[in-house]
Amino acid sequence: MGLQGTWHEDGPGVNREWYLRALVEYDGTDFFGFQRQATHRTVQGELEDALEAVTQERASVIGAGRTDTGVHAIGQVVAFRTRWRHDIATLERAWNALLPEDVAVRDVVPAPEGFHPRFSARSRWYRYTVWDGRPRSPLRRRYAWVYPVRLDEGRMNEAAKFLVGRHDFKAFGQPPQGENTVRHISHAMWTRQGDTLWFDIRGDAFLRRMVRNLVGTLLRVGRGERPPEWVAEVLAGGDRSQSAPPAPACGLCLMEVSY
Repeated sequence: MGLQGTWHEDGPGVNREWYLRALVEYDGTDFFGFQRQATHRTVQGELEDALEAVTQERASVIGAGRTDTGVHAIGQVVAFRTRWRHDIATLERAWNALLPEDVAVRDVVPAPEGFHPRFSARSRWYRYTVWDGRPRSPLRRRYAWVYPVRLDEGRMNEAAKFLVGRHDFKAFGQPPQGENTVRHISHAMWTRQGDTLWFDIRGDAFLRRMVRNLVGTLLRVGRGERPPEWVAEVLAGGDRSQSAPPAPACGLCLMEVSY
């Protein structure tokens, strides 16, 4: 989808009405997820509060994904409307100046009418990081699952192949709304560099905690407790109780949303 957009102006010196989109990066460790909550610190809350301080008006910031507590993002996409008398670059600088150190915006641009960060998205890419070196690594625990057992990424990739395609993933998560649990996964693969493992998965959409539940299940294969085919059996069975507990949120990052 293109980024062309328009703004409306009532006259010289009067605030322009912008419809804008932006990329957002955040360290999710100290956030209770993306979506605003009345009693907890959230990414959406920080974005809206800082934007209000800049523009002197309250704007609703809509995100492409409602990441859970502790989940990070480098490619979250948001959109909002605002009346602003200056150029967009000035807005971006001022917004960043008032945001806390664990969240930042970039690439603020006009969005076309009809654009919605969530519903206009064609695919999303998540990355989960595991560190299976010995001994444990305190410095990595903020952004990776520091795992005490050496994992076999070859076996996990054999299992991950069963996830590619259009399937009912109700064994691995809950829909954010409604009852539809069918999703299309176009890519699911593990790669290793030294003691670091990355699980990259791309799909049209994801259920709540789906990626973390998949990672927890795949790691049971990687440590030799289950054969790769077991993942296909759990997928076909559709029973959440048969899959493994979710991996910790600290290892998960929303990398990109494509339109």
